[in-house]
Amino acid sequence: METTDYHSVELLLVEDNPDDAKLVLRAFKKLNLANKYFWVKDGEEALNFLFAKEPYDDRSIDDRPRVILLDLKLPKISGIEVLKKIREDKRTATIPVVIMTSSREERDVIDTYELGTNSYIVKPVAYDSFVESIKQVGYYWLFTNIPPSGIQ
Repeated sequence: METTDYHSVELLLVEDNPDDAKLVLRAFKKLNLANKYFWVKDGEEALNFLFAKEPYDDRSIDDRPRVILLDLKLPKISGIEVLKKIREDKRTATIPVVIMTSSREERDVIDTYELGTNSYIVKPVAYDSFVESIKQVGYYWLFTNIPPSGIQ
């Protein structure tokens, strides 16, 4: 379900639930929102991808995604820790990060906004609502939003 060329990714999906990941990627593909996307399954893999570490050390850290969809409840390294690392590093700090999670906890919302998330979305349970949310996220972050220089 992920693209094979991870060198020039428009969308990075960080999601441990394969069913949710397939829904997101299927919606992006169906709606022609992103041609180049990549799915990682935990927080450690997300950081390795973003910072071009093993097994992604053959890609450049300068090949940043246009947007990151980040789940909070991840194995190995939590989504909040991933967000912290993204925002702490000058090379990744300006990448838009959209939290896409099932958590409605007010503390999660506050913490992620304090850390610099660009948006917080609770995953809808109904399929049609889920696809509509993906559509809105995709259109805004990939077509409407103008990223800073250096993010293609």
